[in-house]
Amino acid sequence: MGKPTEAELKQALEKAAQMREHGDDPDFIAKSLLNLHYRFGVWQKVIQATKRYLHAGQASSEHARLVSALREAEQLESEYEHEHERIERDK
Repeated sequence: MGKPTEAELKQALEKAAQMREHGDDPDFIAKSLLNLHYRFGVWQKVIQATKRYLHAGQASSEHARLVSALREAEQLESEYEHEHERIERDK
């Protein structure tokens, strides 16, 4: 599986947004792409904060940034799980 170029990803995200706006997403592909792209960005912050923390000799300011990024990611995942549970319960 090849990685999309920046232009291809941008085009796919724009198309996904259009599909969602027009209610034309019967198999939830657009919703899934947009959600995963957002979550990927949050986890990228965790990775970058981890790298800075390790590179900086485990400085306290970098530790604080790492903890903050991790909390943001954990909160996002928790919200996602609660939403999924609520949807399953309402079926």
